Amino acid sequence: MSGFLVVGDAMGRALPLVAGALGAGGVAVAALPARVRMRAELRRRWRTWALTAPVFLGSLYLGAGGAFALAAVLGVIAVSEYVRMAGLGRFDQTVLTASALVLPALAWLAPHVLDLRAAALLVLIAAVPPLLSGDHTTGFTRAARSAFGLLWIPLSLTGLVTLGDTAVAVGLAVALGDVGAWCGGTALGQRGPLARPLSPLSPNKTWAGVAGAAVATGLVLFAVGAFTPQLWAAVLLGCILGDLLESMVKREAGVKDAGSWLPGFGGLLDRIDSLLPALVLAMVVGA
Repeated sequence: MSGFLVVGDAMGRALPLVAGALGAGGVAVAALPARVRMRAELRRRWRTWALTAPVFLGSLYLGAGGAFALAAVLGVIAVSEYVRMAGLGRFDQTVLTASALVLPALAWLAPHVLDLRAAALLVLIAAVPPLLSGDHTTGFTRAARSAFGLLWIPLSLTGLVTLGDTAVAVGLAVALGDVGAWCGGTALGQRGPLARPLSPLSPNKTWAGVAGAAVATGLVLFAVGAFTPQLWAAVLLGCILGDLLESMVKREAGVKDAGSWLPGFGGLLDRIDSLLPALVLAMVVGA
């Protein structure tokens, strides 16, 4: 019961922020003139935000059980998108999907078992499908991609359960950090040193976007009463690395988006790519 009350306190600070952001965003996208090139996409993104924000906050408001359900659902969907991009087989997908359910459950019911030993065990588990199938041509590649997927998706999402109150702050900071990155890139990323791309993996992501994300994430963490230099650095680095990590996977897979079912974003991984490393880093700085 105490965990429920702690998360409820966070909701008291987060709900006005989310309601204000959605309200201001709704007015802004409704007022966009027809000549704005991204008007239709921005409106689709706002509608997706308006639907997903209550689900995210509502799940965490229910405490550890709700956080487990949220992490499990996100994990199963994200794993299916990753398996398709990574070219993994049905056996590999079964292992990743099972992990997407088991790891959040352990984080809820037996968090003490999730340590470095568990991470090492996941790497070994990733090798089981190619070993049992006798894959001597692509077995190592399958095992490596499965291991990365296990650490990147199911293990990261356990942070929704283990971080408690902080998961609310991280989720909101990442979401609005993406908005800040877009605003910073649009306003400052046309010329000058801030216009330099972060990596050839994602040429549209510039240092101006990093500056915008830094301001936005810091303001959100401060607004919900969770700001510390360590957590701010974790969230900001997650915003930067998450997009580049997914861009790396998508470029090798030869796809533009992880999926096509989420209006304005593509797939679920396109929406939570920054959240995954941010949760991991938040767990590290909070350890």
